[in-house]
Amino acid sequence: MEHSYATAVPDRRAAADAPLAAAKPLRALGGPAVGAALADAALWSSLLGAPALSDDELATLAALASQRHVAAGQSVLCRSTAASTLVALRSGEVALGLRTSDGVLRTERIVRGPAWLDLSSAWLNGAHAMDAQAMGPASVIELPCEQLEARLASHPGLAQRLIQGLAREVQALAVNTHELMHKDAPGRLAQWLHQRCVPLPGSNGQGIVRLSDRKRDVASQLAITPETLSRLMRSFSRQGLIEVAGYNVRVIDPEGLARLGQA
Repeated sequence: MEHSYATAVPDRRAAADAPLAAAKPLRALGGPAVGAALADAALWSSLLGAPALSDDELATLAALASQRHVAAGQSVLCRSTAASTLVALRSGEVALGLRTSDGVLRTERIVRGPAWLDLSSAWLNGAHAMDAQAMGPASVIELPCEQLEARLASHPGLAQRLIQGLAREVQALAVNTHELMHKDAPGRLAQWLHQRCVPLPGSNGQGIVRLSDRKRDVASQLAITPETLSRLMRSFSRQGLIEVAGYNVRVIDPEGLARLGQA
């Protein structure tokens, strides 16, 4: 029996253009706050890569960073707003894309924290490149670019880490652009599923993909229509690659899915 992907993904409705939550400074390193700030070492390592930052570098970041909590449906970034901070997602899920004139966000990708939302715009003294909206409760961290730049001369290691972070962002965009240009729709979907597949213990190599994104958001990420997405999921089911049940996609043939994604 065929499964319709049209009902497999929750269609969460979000209220666009809700007011931003007020920013709260993160506690700076020093004295009794040292232990609490060092607890954020894993966060900064996730954002800036290995090796772990030094205590001095952590102190600099914690002294500058501010944090705000965003409710589901609230705007996180706006293309019409001048960018003065480096923006990262500490926790939660945020949709990045372009908001149309009628207020609807056309999602291009979903970001899950910890990850950067905008590491580049503030360095260019321009507006944010994309709009962003929280898909659920989220925590956002911001680093004021001007104050951070003033500290980098005395923290060359931190400057290098930021450059490497920008390089990773550029590389990821280049890879994504290449795949959109040179892979067909089945290949893009196969790769998307394979990358999110979690092995199922005791199932002879099978895996599971738990769907949390809306159908239209998944389709936007893959540059296809929701109707095409549903058709491809049914096709994969007929080929014996997957089985769709509710919000779960059981990957029956991970190797076959991988081959299709590499084609």
